[in-house]
Amino acid sequence: MAARKDSTAPFSLDVYHVSEELGFILPEPLQELPPYYQPWMDIAQRVPELVLAHELRSHIKKMPQLSIQFLQRHRELRLAHLALGVMTMGYVWQEGESDTVQMLPRTLALPYWELSQRLGLPPILTHADAVLANWRKKDPEGPLDIENLELLVSIPGGESVRGFFIVTLMVELAAIPALRSIPQVINGLRCGDTEAVAKGLQDISQSIDSMAECLRLMHEHVDPSVFYGIMRIFLSGWKDNPCMPKGLVYEGVQTEPMEYSGGSAAQSSLLHCFDEILGVKHEAKSGAFLTCMRNYMLPAHQQLIQDISLQPSLRTFVQQQASERLTEAFQECVSKLLALRSYHITVVTRFITIPATKARQLRNRRGDAEAEVISKAPATLEERGTGGTGIMSFLKSVRNQTRDTMLPETGKAMKHNS
Repeated sequence: MAARKDSTAPFSLDVYHVSEELGFILPEPLQELPPYYQPWMDIAQRVPELVLAHELRSHIKKMPQLSIQFLQRHRELRLAHLALGVMTMGYVWQEGESDTVQMLPRTLALPYWELSQRLGLPPILTHADAVLANWRKKDPEGPLDIENLELLVSIPGGESVRGFFIVTLMVELAAIPALRSIPQVINGLRCGDTEAVAKGLQDISQSIDSMAECLRLMHEHVDPSVFYGIMRIFLSGWKDNPCMPKGLVYEGVQTEPMEYSGGSAAQSSLLHCFDEILGVKHEAKSGAFLTCMRNYMLPAHQQLIQDISLQPSLRTFVQQQASERLTEAFQECVSKLLALRSYHITVVTRFITIPATKARQLRNRRGDAEAEVISKAPATLEERGTGGTGIMSFLKSVRNQTRDTMLPETGKAMKHNS
């Protein structure tokens, strides 16, 4: 997508494929592809059971070689990309870390690559697929809430998979008022309207608070032992992964292996938008990973983040104005983002760090049912996120850089207290 040419026009979300009602979420994802593609859907909808039966790889190898030429509309492309993505994760990780593959067969690799090129996404399961385009309402007339939402396709892990993806979707929904307020802040900033900027920042703060509340639902809907012991490997990629040090060959695309990161919360455009509007500057290593994760977003959403980054500095504007209300609104907004990131560390501790410690203790010992599940988890993933990062050092760095965005007086106080 081309960047905006007229910088004097009011900033608007319209050109970035961001919906007023649903933000970055794909509105009304399709549930079926044209009949020609039924062989894909038949397998994609059975990935968990076929993995469990150790039959997914053989089914994929027998698939007909289908052309993507009959996929025209954006929502068709998104459903196909989701279906092939789930099949790819199941194919690679069917036997866990002990028996990975070096090559994705042509019947899957070639159409997946071509689809990815058309969409501007990588050929691996991303947040844009598994969360933003992987939902339907059970009751079409019912609300967008956790009880009324279902996945279109899944990975192994049962109800915890649904919980994980749908809670993540709820966090995206909670962020929509903040997204709507970003143009208000930018347009206020451009014309020096202190009140408009302060009001927009207050709305963003409330929305980030709601995101944190939604994130708490993980504890109700996802079993940590299932997430750690079963699901995580199917969200893992083939970049910076000791199980697949050379990456994966996409047969029919090129003979050299390619490397792609697994799913990560850093692939959500939300926090990138907040960082750019608030002026959060990340240190080199975590900043490089976050920048890399933008390649796992749809091009229009990448462009939005880029265009927000080109706006005048909000932090400088706040410091230059003698407005107590504006200063308070800015500080509150950064402090809510800081609280969200701190809470994310708490969630990761429960779902990854604690199970990883248990796994080390139990790997060669029989225990209770939970211990049995955890102890089968991939040893190589113990300290890593599915995106391939050393997860705790990354999250703490990102949190600390957020804290350092506070204006000096408050920033020092918070640093002293943390």
